[in-house]
Amino acid sequence: MALKVAVAGATGYAGGEILRLLLNHPQYLAGELEIGALTGNSNAGQPVAELMPHLPQLADRVIETTSVDTLAGHDVVFLGLPHGHSAEIGAALPEDVVVIDCAADFRLQNSEDWETFYGSAHAGTWPYGIPEMPGHREQIQGARRIAVPGCFPTGATLATMPAVEAGIIKPDLAFVSVTGVSGAGKKASVPLLGSETMGSLKAYNTAGKHRHTPEIRQNLSEVTDLDVNVSFTPVLAPLPRGILTTATAPLAEGVTTDVARKVYEEFYANEPFVYLLPEGVQPQTQNIVGSNMCHVQVEADVNAGKLLMTSAIDNLTKGTGGAAVQCMNIALGFDEVAGLPQAGVAP
Repeated sequence: MALKVAVAGATGYAGGEILRLLLNHPQYLAGELEIGALTGNSNAGQPVAELMPHLPQLADRVIETTSVDTLAGHDVVFLGLPHGHSAEIGAALPEDVVVIDCAADFRLQNSEDWETFYGSAHAGTWPYGIPEMPGHREQIQGARRIAVPGCFPTGATLATMPAVEAGIIKPDLAFVSVTGVSGAGKKASVPLLGSETMGSLKAYNTAGKHRHTPEIRQNLSEVTDLDVNVSFTPVLAPLPRGILTTATAPLAEGVTTDVARKVYEEFYANEPFVYLLPEGVQPQTQNIVGSNMCHVQVEADVNAGKLLMTSAIDNLTKGTGGAAVQCMNIALGFDEVAGLPQAGVAP
């Protein structure tokens, strides 16, 4: 009997990316995974052929209204809903259903952080879906509730976690992440119009205001006993996809580029979706488009006494949809890389 999968918020960017990946998943191609309900609210009743013509395999499908009744009866439910909408559905679905939430509702452990940055009651904490973090792959295995990480925290965490864990930096980190416009979702918004974004760069939610700040701090605090300080500045760029993250932190005494690279090589030696680039080669967003990869680089700036750590991800793949499918694979015991491209699209 085929595994039945539903996608709530299917017409959003995250939902569409999950579907793109599932349609190339070996379980789907073998007839062992069935794509069930595709739901959305504003687009309910409309055909997939008009809303997502890039998914011709689903052209005969119609978007249904998002409800517990529609989603019940599936083995896996992906939630690609706005923040604050997942908790009620997640609580109402049967406990044996694998629910994978792409929103922020269950990412944070500290209820005060949630209430401060999201302005509502904290719904709780689910196993957190960055498998590359120590111990998290084990938490995801067999889990029935999984929180997909934020796109910025994914790039920031993978760029800096080895250095924080090894103690080759003081965990006083300054991040600048340049992101494409799809990270804001598919909703209509004047600041995201082409005429507002083309040919322009803009920092936003600056000076600690961005909601992903506590998530980055939470992740890095797991691998050190020291207090972690995070300064995070996102920058909007005229790109459809991609996040380039640069991070700097004070060097520990005696740390060189060779020392840092050895730390990263050992940390990511067995990770299929993290690629430490050759020395001197910097991550570029053009090289990870459509892939589930995170490209990283690390370099000691000895004169400044800083370690420079950089990463590039596709915010819709490794940053959202790919992470969700990767977590599904681990939770259900599939090959972790199943359906997830390691090669990007070039040019």
